[in-house]
Amino acid sequence: MDEDLNVTHITLGGLVEVHKYRYLYFIITLIAYILIICCNSVIVYLIMIHQNLHEPMYIFIAALLINSVLFSTAIYPKLLIDFLSEKQIISYSACLFQFFMFYSLGGSEFLLLAAMSYDRYVSICKPLQYPTIMKKTTVNVFLALAWLLPACELVASVVMSDNQRLCSFTLKVFFCNNAIYKLHCMSSLALSIYDMSVLLNVALFPMFFILFTYANIFKITYRKSREVRKKAAETCLPHVLVLINYSLLCTYEVIIVRLESDIPKIVGFIVSSQIILYHPLFNPIIYGLKMKEISKHLRRLFCQNKLNR
Repeated sequence: MDEDLNVTHITLGGLVEVHKYRYLYFIITLIAYILIICCNSVIVYLIMIHQNLHEPMYIFIAALLINSVLFSTAIYPKLLIDFLSEKQIISYSACLFQFFMFYSLGGSEFLLLAAMSYDRYVSICKPLQYPTIMKKTTVNVFLALAWLLPACELVASVVMSDNQRLCSFTLKVFFCNNAIYKLHCMSSLALSIYDMSVLLNVALFPMFFILFTYANIFKITYRKSREVRKKAAETCLPHVLVLINYSLLCTYEVIIVRLESDIPKIVGFIVSSQIILYHPLFNPIIYGLKMKEISKHLRRLFCQNKLNR
């Protein structure tokens, strides 16, 4: 505790041999961050400028990719600073803010994927009603809920954590996740129950809804023509792959935090790195390669650039 400034500082102890490999870590992380911003931004740009991509499905994809950039921005700049610093520290208030951004945007990811699954369900199973149901107003409401609902629910967790007394000032991770609860002198039953309700609302319920929706889509399209089944597979497969990838990474993150003292530091470092590196790069690659219209515009963009040289 800094008595003069009355600021509590937390040591981030999750980096492996940072003093030895600081410049290597910095270069790799900076390249990864630039790639994340560029890959996601290119697809968002294509969706913005092409009129035929101004449909709910592509708007949700753009929102998902913007969410990935925001998610990365909550982690990467501080991480880059830490690599070049003698001490990897963060104020407790800044740590709580990073915790808030990490889980708020993580919850938004699940809700955006849920909105996309509903959009695909209406498009494939109720095509005649699609223009009436998926109006611009409906899309805007889904987007607002996807970003505001997790943020509003996480505020209470942050406030309760801020009121907790700290007995430890070292985290065994390199960014602030729910490991911050291990800093508290006493575990709070009210906080644990509330966090469980938040987890249900922004992760588990949306995930069950997504699985139920896609199961219904495949069940209904199975009875229809081969062309309909092909269309369903082409548009739904990228969303399912993104959901599986993100769900697995979130599960790993929870397990790693829970087993913090039972696993080698290098294992925790590698798994945590996957969460902030793999998924933000996975989304644009999947949507860029698997979504037919986006892939077509990407090829045109790069071919045009080659011709202009």
